Amino acid sequence: MLGRISTVTITAPDLPAAVAAYHGHLGYRVVADGALGRDTARSWGRPNLAGNRSVIVEPESGAETYLRFVQGPAYADYRPFACFGWNAAELIVQDVDRLAERLRGSPFRTIGPPADLSFTDRIRAMQVVGPASEVLYLTEIKEKLANFDTPVAVSPVDRVFIVILGGSSLEALQDCYHAQFGLAREPAIPSVVSVMSAQYGLPRDHRHAIAALKIDGQCYIEADEMPPAARARPCEPGQLPPAVAMVSFEVPRLPEILPSALGPVQRCHGLPYDGRRSLACVGAAGELIELVEAG
Repeated sequence: MLGRISTVTITAPDLPAAVAAYHGHLGYRVVADGALGRDTARSWGRPNLAGNRSVIVEPESGAETYLRFVQGPAYADYRPFACFGWNAAELIVQDVDRLAERLRGSPFRTIGPPADLSFTDRIRAMQVVGPASEVLYLTEIKEKLANFDTPVAVSPVDRVFIVILGGSSLEALQDCYHAQFGLAREPAIPSVVSVMSAQYGLPRDHRHAIAALKIDGQCYIEADEMPPAARARPCEPGQLPPAVAMVSFEVPRLPEILPSALGPVQRCHGLPYDGRRSLACVGAAGELIELVEAG
């Protein structure tokens, strides 16, 4: 069973600009800044990334769910929601309308203004594109839903609690995470995802099949079935893919055998590992997944 979301890794062509944007506009603070370790790069199956600058930031709340920026290529032809894989990270916030005002004129470009979700008016969210072409959902829970266990935002912009995964088939995504990680299959919810519809010229109110896969730590993977025109995410040899490149999850114990593993099990040091063992693998949509052994 997958544990909580530990870290969301973002490929940053201009790493200082990305870190400055998150600090200045979202209140995130730097907790680690240095070269990516050889052990980490090897476990990712990308040994040549060792030595690339890596900066880890955390929310003002101090929640130990990190964003990690790794220096990487620009991928000039990449467009949000055009490709399979990790399409966005969703952060819990206290007041999305107030945050929208704060982000006017910032490096975060609004692609979806604050609006209640299509299936409930108790959740309100906006979507932005950050300085590394990463998409963030910024979500306010006005009133908790009975079957949707969500965290409370302690700071104006708090931690990631959902990661959004896009694939050609919702069934295939669910099958993969059920078989490899024991996640329960969830019913599809026809939902408006206007920022994805806009990429494909679909009506704003077009409904996509999505499912919220529950993991530990009040966290979820939102699995989205993407339109037929979606394509594989580009990735230069030996590099990370663009935008949200990888998501790290805690697990009670690393699996003995993982056919999709990218490299060997490594005992990694520094945040977010602190000497724990980790292993990276590939999911059903080509997404990069890192497993970090808890305790």
